[in-house]
Amino acid sequence: MKHPEYQYLNLLQDILDSGVRKVDRGTGDASYSVFGRQLRFDVSKGFPLLTTKKVYWKGVLHELYWFLSGQTNIKYLVDNNVHIWDDYPYKIYREQCAIVKTPESEILPKETFIEKIKNDAEFAKKSGNLPKIYGEMWRSWPTRTKRTIDQVAWVVEEIKDDPNAHNLIVNSWNPEYLYTMAEKKDASRFPICHNMYQLDVLDGKLSLQLYQRSADVFLGVPFNIASYALLLLILAKITGYKPGEFVHTFGDVHIYESHRDQVREQLQREPFAFPTVSFTQPFTTIDEFKPEFVQLNDYKFHPPIKAPLSVSGGFFEKK
Repeated sequence: MKHPEYQYLNLLQDILDSGVRKVDRGTGDASYSVFGRQLRFDVSKGFPLLTTKKVYWKGVLHELYWFLSGQTNIKYLVDNNVHIWDDYPYKIYREQCAIVKTPESEILPKETFIEKIKNDAEFAKKSGNLPKIYGEMWRSWPTRTKRTIDQVAWVVEEIKDDPNAHNLIVNSWNPEYLYTMAEKKDASRFPICHNMYQLDVLDGKLSLQLYQRSADVFLGVPFNIASYALLLLILAKITGYKPGEFVHTFGDVHIYESHRDQVREQLQREPFAFPTVSFTQPFTTIDEFKPEFVQLNDYKFHPPIKAPLSVSGGFFEKK
C-alpha cells in the first residue's frame, strides 16, 4: 500500500499545478488555492506526524494542551518556549499603539514584547490574550446569559452515554465575534481556521473528522494533522474506545506564494514510516491530561524546511 503521507504530498502538487492566485486584502500576501479536499489517516496503524520535513512536535503537544485546558493567553506557550502564536498578539499590540498614537520609537520590538510577556505577569495579562479563540470556544463557549458551555466535557460524556449519537460536534465558529458580523469592539483579530470537529463511534473505534475552512497547507496543516490525531487518541483513551480514523476535510486549502520553493523541495523527498504515540500515565478526564504523559516513539524525519508565517485573515476594517 502507498504510504499515507502521499495524500499530503499529492495535495501540495495539486495546488502547485492548479491553484488559483488570491491576495489577502489585509496583508497583501498572495496564495494559490484549491477548494474542497480531504485526507484520511487510520490512526491505529501509525501516528500521522509527517516525515518529509520535521514537524515541531513540542509545539503540537503544548498547543493542543493550551486548547484543551481552555487557555487564551500565549504566556503558557511562551513559558514553554513555543512561539507559534507570537505574531497575533504582537499584531494586536501594534494596532493598539497606533490607536493611541504611540511614536514608532517607543513601540517594543517583537523580541522585547515576547520577553516582557514571559517576565511581566501584568503585561502578559494585558497584551498576551487572544479572546474567543479555540481554548475558550471549546471549554467556555459564551452564551446570552452568564452561563458558559464546556463542549469538550459534554462531548466526552455524550460518547459514554450514547455511543450511537450523531451529534458529537465541537464548534469554534461563533459569528458574534468574527469578521464584519461582529461589533467592532467584540471582533476577534485572529481568524478561526479549523472551525469544527465531529466524533463518531463505529465498530468499537472512535473516529474524528475536522472541517478546516482555511488551511495553510505547507506551514499549518502538518501541525493540524498531528494535533487532531493526538486529540483523537486522548479522547479515545478517556472514553474507552480504540482509535479509528482521523479525517481532515478542507474548504480553501492554499500555498502561500512565498512557500512555493519550499514545497518543491519537500516534494523531492520520500516518506519514512510513521511513528507511534503512547501514554506514560493513566488519565480518565480531560482535566487530568498533561503534556508530559505523551510519548512519541520512533519518529524518523527529513530536515525541517523554514518558511515565513503570514498573519493573513481575521478582522479587516475598511479605510
